[in-house]
Amino acid sequence: MDRRAFLLSSAAAAILVPGWPSQVRAQDIAQPAPAGEPFSFDVLTERMRARAGEPYQATPPQLPEVIANLGYDEHRSIAFRKDRAVWKGQSPFEINAFHMGWLFKEPVFLYSVQGGTARPMVFTAEDYEYRPPLDAARFQGVEMPGVAGFRLMYALNRPGVMDELVTFLGSSYFRALGRDTSYGLSARGLAVNTATQEGEEFPRFDSFYVEMPSPDAGRVTLWATLDSRSVTGAYQFVITPGKATQMEVTARLFLRENISRLGIAPLTSMFLFAENNRSRFHDYRNAVHDSDGLKIIRRNGEEVWRSLNNPARLATSFFGEENPKGFGLFQRDRAFENYQDAGAHYERRPSLLVEPMDDWGKGNITLIEIPTELEVNDNIVAFWVPEGDMTAGKALEYRYRLSWGALADDDANLARAIAVRGGHGGVSGSRNDDGLHKFVVDFDGGPLARLAADGAEIESTVKANNAEIRETTLSRIEANGHWRLVIDIQNPGEIPVELSAYLSQAGTRMSEIWLYQWRPDDDRAS
Repeated sequence: MDRRAFLLSSAAAAILVPGWPSQVRAQDIAQPAPAGEPFSFDVLTERMRARAGEPYQATPPQLPEVIANLGYDEHRSIAFRKDRAVWKGQSPFEINAFHMGWLFKEPVFLYSVQGGTARPMVFTAEDYEYRPPLDAARFQGVEMPGVAGFRLMYALNRPGVMDELVTFLGSSYFRALGRDTSYGLSARGLAVNTATQEGEEFPRFDSFYVEMPSPDAGRVTLWATLDSRSVTGAYQFVITPGKATQMEVTARLFLRENISRLGIAPLTSMFLFAENNRSRFHDYRNAVHDSDGLKIIRRNGEEVWRSLNNPARLATSFFGEENPKGFGLFQRDRAFENYQDAGAHYERRPSLLVEPMDDWGKGNITLIEIPTELEVNDNIVAFWVPEGDMTAGKALEYRYRLSWGALADDDANLARAIAVRGGHGGVSGSRNDDGLHKFVVDFDGGPLARLAADGAEIESTVKANNAEIRETTLSRIEANGHWRLVIDIQNPGEIPVELSAYLSQAGTRMSEIWLYQWRPDDDRAS
């Protein structure tokens, strides 16, 4: 496991999320089904609907002492044996199970589905390697109450070589890979009261049902049950690996209690620094992030790019939408030279796009940016919040597609904001007013390559809330062909500034809409 796998656990997430309880809470665990139990998504749905009408019970798990006492170093010394993979030699997909212990003390149950029948998957100590400093003899004969989670394996990049494709580990967290990418951001089944006064609640997937794929299958289907104090749910995932690995998700939710902020299709990522806040970090690298922007595709096809920030204080942004076509956290910068990290390879981190498969009505896309000084902390969260009160007894269903990989921007007719920089306003090398701040936004792609170098045909539209725009200029950079928009604003004090800009030609928009939120103390944070 690498550092991102550990961050997927509930306890690790507590580093950054306000209101997190001091201890990991056990959930009401669904007991293993008897062998040969009839199974369907509808049957699972009715089971979770019924559970929502029952009182939530948190029962401390009874773990064998040798598992309960595992620490960080000991837990990471346990590895699933490749020769014990479920479906090995029978299907193009395989399952590896994660061992319980350390932060993962709540059992997850796995079932294999064949012919409409679910049978429990049984794992023992023989399925794992116990490496030093562990004494393997201490685990012999130990009964496994369940697993911590699992990963799906598939020959994603080279024929005959099994790679990690999807990992489900910790609460309702999961992540996936497209071809030639490496793990970065994560998704969750649901977000409950994130960044609210009530304190965040972390529902968990407590059981998974995986349908055994045929020997020539190109996709795999699995189902999951979700449970917490405020909500239950039944989920279906249809996963198709490829250059962009796709998941078609159906989430059926049943509310036990009122929920202040219900986040559908939540995404979690990390943004430490880039050109916009590089001066705050004494680091040899040019940028450190798993994602550099929030992309929104509106109902009318208009596209928005909100550059991410690592603010000095918790920042929450709301984007009101109706039936959006998509939203996601993207890693747009794919050049190694812009990161210079030969170990982490941030240029290979996947983007993740959420595309509703039904009309979602009115609501807002919420973006939460949490201050952090360390790249091991996931500090970016984005999700859809439906309009209306989320009250006890309510039933909801959402269908959406998740695409993971080095995703390209689909509309080739739009220029993109590819870099954002900030600094002291005014003329470089001269004494300027202390209250001036400069933003430099570079656009490239789309119709820009076809325009004359003098840029006489291009216009920029710039808006600033809570600040005065003092000056804007737009010009072409001869060295690389990018078009550079420079904006000087008057410092408004401590009030957050909301900036927006786009390029147009003869009244026709030719770029996406660039958005950014900035506070003066963002530049003073250390």
